Amino acid sequence: MSTATSPEMETLKSRLKSTWEAGDFSQIAKHIESAADEFVGRLNIQPGMKVLDVACGSGNLAVVAATKRADVTGIDIADNLIKTAKKRAELLGLNIKFEQGDAEALPYDDDSFDVVMTMYGAMFAPRPDVTASELLRVCKPGGIVAMANWTPAGFVGQMFKLGGKYVPPPDMPSPVLWGVPDIVRERFGDGVSDLKMTPQMADFEYDMSPAEVVELFRTYFGPTVMAFKAITPENHEAYRSDLETLWAEHNTANDGTTQVSGEFLEVIATKK
Repeated sequence: MSTATSPEMETLKSRLKSTWEAGDFSQIAKHIESAADEFVGRLNIQPGMKVLDVACGSGNLAVVAATKRADVTGIDIADNLIKTAKKRAELLGLNIKFEQGDAEALPYDDDSFDVVMTMYGAMFAPRPDVTASELLRVCKPGGIVAMANWTPAGFVGQMFKLGGKYVPPPDMPSPVLWGVPDIVRERFGDGVSDLKMTPQMADFEYDMSPAEVVELFRTYFGPTVMAFKAITPENHEAYRSDLETLWAEHNTANDGTTQVSGEFLEVIATKK
C-alpha cells in the first residue's frame, strides 16, 4: 500500500503533529504506566528480540521492553516527546533508539521486528489502512503486532466524543474505531494468521479531585489543549464543566482523589 500523501493529507498530518506537541503528554502518560507494564508483560518479550514501539510517546512501552533486555526502537510524530523519551532512557541507563517519524511511513525495512507494539498511539494516525499495512510490513513473519486501542464506549472514547460536541473532529476515520473488533479484523485482513482481541481496562489514578484532573488535561493533554484553543471563550466554561462531570461520574474514589477505569481493546495479530 502506498504511503504517499496529498497536499491535503500533509496539512492534516501537520495539524495532528501540532496537537500532540501541544502541552506535554508525558505528564499524562505517567498516570497509565501500570497499564503499560501489564500490556508489555503479556507479550512474552525475550532477551535479544527486536521490538518497535510505534507512536511511543514518552516511552512507556519501550522502557518496559528494554528492561527485558530486548533490542528496542521507539518512534513518534512529536519531537518534544522523543526528546523526553531519550532523556528518560538515559536516566534509567537503558539503550533505546528513539526517533521522530510517522506511523504511516515507518523508516524500517520489511520484516525487521519480532514485536511491533503501540499503546493508544498508532490508532490516532489518519489513514488506518495505511497504518495497518505499515505495522505488518515491518513485522517479521510469525511475529506479532500488538495494539492497545481505546474503545468507543469506554471512558476515553466518551471523552473524545464530548470534545466533538464543541470542536468538529478532523476529516479522518474516528481513532476509536480501532477499538471495534470487526473493523480491526477488516483492516488487518489476510495479512495475519491469527488475531486475538480482548477487552482490557486501564486505571487512571490521580491524587487530586476530578476538577483538578480536568485542569491537568487542559494544561498537558494535546487534544484538550487544542480544543480549548479552538472553541470560543464563552464556551470554555461549558466544556470544562462537561469534562468535570464526565470525570466525576466515572470516579470510583470517595476520598477527594480520582480513580477512573478506561476500556481498551488489546489486539494481538500474528503476521503470516
